[in-house]
Amino acid sequence: MTHNDSPLLSPDRCFGPDARQLSIARELYSQVAAMPLICPHGHVEPRALADPNYSFGSPVELIIMPDHYIYRMLYSKGVPLETLGISGHSGAPVEHDHRRIWQTFADHWHLFRATPTSLWLAYQLYIVFGIAEKFTPSSAQRIYDRIAECLTTPEFQPRALYQRFNIAVLATTDAATDTLEYHDALRVSGWPGQMIPTFRPDALLNIDTPNWRTHVAKLEQCVGFEVNNFNAFIRALEARRTAFKARGAVATDHAALTPYTEVLSASEVETLFQRALRNSATPTDAARFTGHMLVEMARMSVEDGLVMQLHAGSLRNHNVSLYQQFGPDRGADIPVAVEFTQNLRPLLNRFGSDPRLTLILFTLDESTYSRELAPLAGHYPAVRLGPPWWFLDSLNGMQRYFDQVIETAGLYNTAGFNDDTRAFLSIPARHDLWRRAAANWLAGLVARGVVDIYDAAEMMHDCAYRLALQAYRLPALSPQFR
Repeated sequence: MTHNDSPLLSPDRCFGPDARQLSIARELYSQVAAMPLICPHGHVEPRALADPNYSFGSPVELIIMPDHYIYRMLYSKGVPLETLGISGHSGAPVEHDHRRIWQTFADHWHLFRATPTSLWLAYQLYIVFGIAEKFTPSSAQRIYDRIAECLTTPEFQPRALYQRFNIAVLATTDAATDTLEYHDALRVSGWPGQMIPTFRPDALLNIDTPNWRTHVAKLEQCVGFEVNNFNAFIRALEARRTAFKARGAVATDHAALTPYTEVLSASEVETLFQRALRNSATPTDAARFTGHMLVEMARMSVEDGLVMQLHAGSLRNHNVSLYQQFGPDRGADIPVAVEFTQNLRPLLNRFGSDPRLTLILFTLDESTYSRELAPLAGHYPAVRLGPPWWFLDSLNGMQRYFDQVIETAGLYNTAGFNDDTRAFLSIPARHDLWRRAAANWLAGLVARGVVDIYDAAEMMHDCAYRLALQAYRLPALSPQFR
């Protein structure tokens, strides 16, 4: 798809104003703008592609309801979540008219100026939907009508958009106990695209997860045997990893407040597991168990080849009253300071030098970029740095990442880009922003004589495509992109 065909989006957006750097950035970006999108980590609903009759619903269901970035900004300015169609336990009336919800969003659109959300939505409106009118409170209903009309056409079915966006591979994120029925359905459908699952066992590894025993019961159903001791727990997880690999999975995903790891003895970990089964585990037990299980996950990755992703540094549901009223994922997750060097040492001392392991680290604590993460990736063969994540997935966040990481880690100890989104239509917008940020950064290096234009062109292709393929051990889909 094209990236510069709207008068409402500058073709030079995200590039610096210096004339020489701008010229180089344009050239570098033009070389990769139409390259396939590698999406090895994300949260798109598998049913969207598996069900040929899937509908995105209304413009509100497509753009507003899945997006906690929108919730958090509007909530910060006093907009009740009920007015966005979200029901809670307070008894307040909930807005069900999607046109009114859309208008509320439009009336507050100025709040998103200069944020990544504004860039992503502008891309969707003006390029994906071809709307040639600026989004304002007065134009909102006309734009709503245009989006709603588009969503009724075959061209805006998820499978058609997958092809239009030039997606080469799309990874979903799936609980360890997921049946993977939609992945199975897609595999036998004859559809030529590639959607693969990602193994996410957090609900099982974190024994302080609400209703943890229920998740263990689901695991027992999946594997067909009783999980009444730690060895059985490990065998069950290994079996589920095998089932995911059989459906094309290349990676696991783990979220943790901190990247704490610890190697427990067999008797210690069995004791913690039995306490969890009796619902008597303490917070300290939970932290130690998760720390041990991260080491176990690394061990399993060494054996089965699944790339291990670790996302650390988000304190979930910081706003307790909001969580109690509306549940999780309402924009109240807040970053915290994170320590990697000591926390990961037990895991890395065991597996950090093993070429069979790839451990991709993500953080919300930028202070760790140059102090810890870049030196760790610049030493341990197993470690790669994931791209700027969540609150840092922005033009300035990407620039800071390049500036703080590359000089120590090198570009080739990073994992390229992944969009990490559940908002399907924002995928090309996010990749486009990354490619523009990379082009601008590289153009600055060329202008300052740090690299020459030939190396910059190679690095540009690596940032856009090859690094993600290599980090996630995905095959190149065409020789021209190798």
